[in-house]
Amino acid sequence: MKPYFLLTLCLFILTACGEKQEKIQPTVEDITEAVYASGVVKSRDQHQVFPTVSGVIQQIFVTEGDVVKKGDPLLRLDNEAARLSTENARIAAEYSSVRANQEKLREAQEAIDLARSKMHNDSLLLERQRNLWASRIGTRVELEQRELSYQNAVTSYKSAKLRYDDLKKQLEFAARQSQKNLQISQTMSDDYTVKSETGGKVYDVLREPGELVSPQTPVAVVGSADEFLLELQVDEYDIARVKPGQRVLLNLDSYKGQVFEGEVYKINPAMNERTRSFTVEASFVKAPPALFPNLTTEANIIIQAKKDALTIPREYLVDGGYVLTEGKEKVPVETGLMDYQKVEIVKGITREDVLLRPAL
Repeated sequence: MKPYFLLTLCLFILTACGEKQEKIQPTVEDITEAVYASGVVKSRDQHQVFPTVSGVIQQIFVTEGDVVKKGDPLLRLDNEAARLSTENARIAAEYSSVRANQEKLREAQEAIDLARSKMHNDSLLLERQRNLWASRIGTRVELEQRELSYQNAVTSYKSAKLRYDDLKKQLEFAARQSQKNLQISQTMSDDYTVKSETGGKVYDVLREPGELVSPQTPVAVVGSADEFLLELQVDEYDIARVKPGQRVLLNLDSYKGQVFEGEVYKINPAMNERTRSFTVEASFVKAPPALFPNLTTEANIIIQAKKDALTIPREYLVDGGYVLTEGKEKVPVETGLMDYQKVEIVKGITREDVLLRPAL
């Protein structure tokens, strides 16, 4: 046997003997099973503000950090055409108002009065002619003419009243219609002033004066000034274990080294098909002293927790249900809670057992 082969064989044997398999004993400690989630901080009722009409931004009334009430104006769009349309509607409303058409009504009323007077006069003449006819004075033709004249007067009076009533209805209808058109025009004109739909703080103004915007263009971000929530993304494989009321332990990049507590209060049922995740909303149990929208966070949603559990490192678990004892025997075990580092052993080994780490 060649010398160099013997040397190589000796080195291999020595190296193999020198590599000792790591071993441990199970420990009794608290274990917590949690679901990982990432997300952002948002103010309650945080939303983007959109205009309802298209136009060029003429003036912006707020800046980032301003606190606004519901209905406060945020910005105004160029509305010259809307202003002219409103003015035109106002002129039409004034022209069509009943007050502006009193002369027409007065003229119609005078026609009624005249017809009434003629009818009354013809009634007296008819009555006189009848008395004459009863005394055998006059002719039958004269009586019939008086009766016909009276009937015509009655018809003229009724027609005058009908014309007056129709004119009044037309004027009232035109007045109401023009007022509605004015209200519509004013509403459309008001749409050129973008207002806040809720009270809160202006967190961002997204556009500048002179920019063209449309109903699809967000112009500002508004939300609660002092209430914040967590919007977390949970993988579809874990969402079935998440329930409202569960504790959330989280950290924020703005508060490195600190852990804050929250509580799940809402699980949105629709999955984001692009990220294959669900949105879970949680509230702070005790919020940090200062928070801002869109701060990133990493969180653990506590599914279960157990005190004084018998645990081993996860890497000592073989095929998900076995451990390797000191005698290199593969022993079946029953597992319980599991976190990212350890697993609870419910049955199969004791605290006194020595376990070997499986070879990679």
